[in-house]
Amino acid sequence: MDLGIAGRTALVGGASKGLGYGCALALVREGVNVVIVARGAEALNAAQQQLLQARSNADTFVKAVAVDITTPQGRDAVFAEHRDYDIVVTNAGGPPPGDFREWDREQWLKAVEANMLTPIELIKATVDGMAERGFGRIVNITSSAVKAPIDVLGLSNGARTGLTGFVAGVARSGIAAHGVTINNLLPGAFETDRLKATMAAAASKTGKEVDALRAARLAGIPAKRFGNAEEFGSICAFLCSVQAGYMTGQNVLADGGTYPGTF
Repeated sequence: MDLGIAGRTALVGGASKGLGYGCALALVREGVNVVIVARGAEALNAAQQQLLQARSNADTFVKAVAVDITTPQGRDAVFAEHRDYDIVVTNAGGPPPGDFREWDREQWLKAVEANMLTPIELIKATVDGMAERGFGRIVNITSSAVKAPIDVLGLSNGARTGLTGFVAGVARSGIAAHGVTINNLLPGAFETDRLKATMAAAASKTGKEVDALRAARLAGIPAKRFGNAEEFGSICAFLCSVQAGYMTGQNVLADGGTYPGTF
């Protein structure tokens, strides 16, 4: 399917690996120019080279900006590299798992800054330009924990739920009539470093072996497997497509059927 976004320009956060990289990969395969962002320069530059090789069009550019996008300075660097984005995929790394009794105010503020306020700042910086040009797609990578909170991910549960509430209102404001959509993409269990860290934290808390926890997690997924970054990226690319222009303010769950949802 031609998604109708070739030649557009996207900003993709956390794109050096994992789900962010999967989104960037799907977009460059659709002929989208991408600016990828992550803190680690070495991994980001390696991702840039892989994306250049995966391009469907040799004229498509892939730029890498190694900054912390959760800071004002990082965001300034991103917009200095390219000003007008048609597509924005927000994806800050999730805060660490743990016991809420051990988190102090600074840890809470850091989680809110990364997983709520940074996406809001990126939306604020780009949405009006998108509306003026008549096309815009914003996809926030959040978590299935927004719908089914996970006990050891309290920092993430709180910050991402705040973002979800914000998006619910903004997506349904005047920008919707100007071709701009904002949706949240909620990953369940995907084969990422984040999944490994969460399982390690759960093992530490329960005293169970990681392998046993992994097997139990798989048993609870109707698809009987974990997702992969490439298929996640394909969902993201669809949400950025012209075909998805009538979808906005939605929480799109990709979890292999784990969460029962409603009908």
